[in-house]
Amino acid sequence: MTALVLPVVLIAAGTALRAGLLAAGDAAAARGARAVRETLRRRIIGTALPDRGPAGTGPDGTAPARAADGEVDQLTDWLTGYLPARTTMLLGSGLVLAAIAWRSWFVALLVVVATPLLPANLKVIGLGTTGVVSAQLTAIRAHQARLLDHLRGLPTLVGLGAHGEAARALERDDREVARRTEKVLRIAFLSTAWVELLITGTLAVVATYCGLVLLDYLRLPVVPDRMSLSAALFVLVLVPAYFAPARDLAVGYHARAQAAAAAELLAPVLEAPGQNVPPPTAPVRPAPRGTAPPGVHLAAVTVHHPGQRQPALDRVSVRLAPGGCLVVTGPSGAGKSSLLSVAAGLSAPQGGRALHLLDGRAVPADPGRVSWVGQPAHLLPGTLRENLLLARPTASDDDLLGAVASLGFDDLLTALPQGLDTPLGERGTGLSSGQSQQLALVRALLRDAPLMCLDEPTAHLDPEAEQRVLSALRTLARNRTLLLATHSPALLPLADQVITLDRGRAR
Repeated sequence: MTALVLPVVLIAAGTALRAGLLAAGDAAAARGARAVRETLRRRIIGTALPDRGPAGTGPDGTAPARAADGEVDQLTDWLTGYLPARTTMLLGSGLVLAAIAWRSWFVALLVVVATPLLPANLKVIGLGTTGVVSAQLTAIRAHQARLLDHLRGLPTLVGLGAHGEAARALERDDREVARRTEKVLRIAFLSTAWVELLITGTLAVVATYCGLVLLDYLRLPVVPDRMSLSAALFVLVLVPAYFAPARDLAVGYHARAQAAAAAELLAPVLEAPGQNVPPPTAPVRPAPRGTAPPGVHLAAVTVHHPGQRQPALDRVSVRLAPGGCLVVTGPSGAGKSSLLSVAAGLSAPQGGRALHLLDGRAVPADPGRVSWVGQPAHLLPGTLRENLLLARPTASDDDLLGAVASLGFDDLLTALPQGLDTPLGERGTGLSSGQSQQLALVRALLRDAPLMCLDEPTAHLDPEAEQRVLSALRTLARNRTLLLATHSPALLPLADQVITLDRGRAR
């Protein structure tokens, strides 16, 4: 028993050390994967919402959200499984091979001969894996996009009696995703099974050799024909340990193909083409409160959205004096929102120039000088106070209440039982359309930008709510440059200048 104490202690210590190292390796891999995901998400968000110059535009505005939420997560198994297994195979398997060679160089030779078969077979199996996984992820993307589109337009689909056809289209997409997923899983199981077969075959050859040597049945030139029982047991235990990283590598090979396919989908988002105008030399920052209102000069501006034959704006020129009010009218789709976006510096034209006039100097259009009120008003889940503080995080409750009162919206808080603490749902659920628009205008006043762009501020409002918004706009127009896109004739008296767009051209 005394002779067994030291080996038992060494085995227990080795087992504990191995468990500790494996846990530390898993933790390090998880930290590394998290760092990679966070870096990629920051890059995606930086591409979609840059802090310099206008944001990129593309045919699919939801691609950055899908990339940050979906494709980035597809890299996790590759980062935590495949890459550590590949490193372990180079380092850990080398140490195990040296130990095997110490007790039997011939068994080590058998193992070395079998080793190249593993990556070679994985390579053959993986030739079409990336393409299959890429097709699966593309099908999932298309299915998600169709589902989102149908959910957004569900009332319209029901009203037109087209909900049945929409459900059948979603069912077809679902079957396509299932079919492609089944194909991916089939390849994953095939690669794992083939590697297991090779490992099992190699272990069987080693076991057969050890058995024949121990039974003294082996008589071949050069091949060692003597081996102790302890040496045979030693190499038989270590051969599976030698192939363990290869087994993990095979399991992670599907993760590698999945990551490669996800990277193909991420590349267009991460490498979105830049705009045609140089970015400013410093990050965009909000203009100081009380800054003098700028003039706006659009010189032969042309905007062409991807996938559209007709330009949204076709050589449109505008010159608005500082502190003036420009009203842009025209039918839906005429380019009103595009003109406001270019004038605000939120998007860059493909032709012409968008300038702001400051103290007689023409400078590139800068979103830092702009307060934007879109239609519908963009409200986030949270309290009413939190939505207002988006415009000025340092504002006190007195500042918020003062902004509400200055626009004549005192009854906005009176109608809400919890006042500034009233919780709002997604897209302002809990407020009427008129209240949402009033809240957006209060937020614009809090931002106190010298240039204000309002896109259809009175759309879908009843006449009483429209008059309240019109009165608030008169307050907002003081000491500010105002750009309004509207269908409503009620806003025309505010205008110092009116332009009408038709198919992207000014009339």
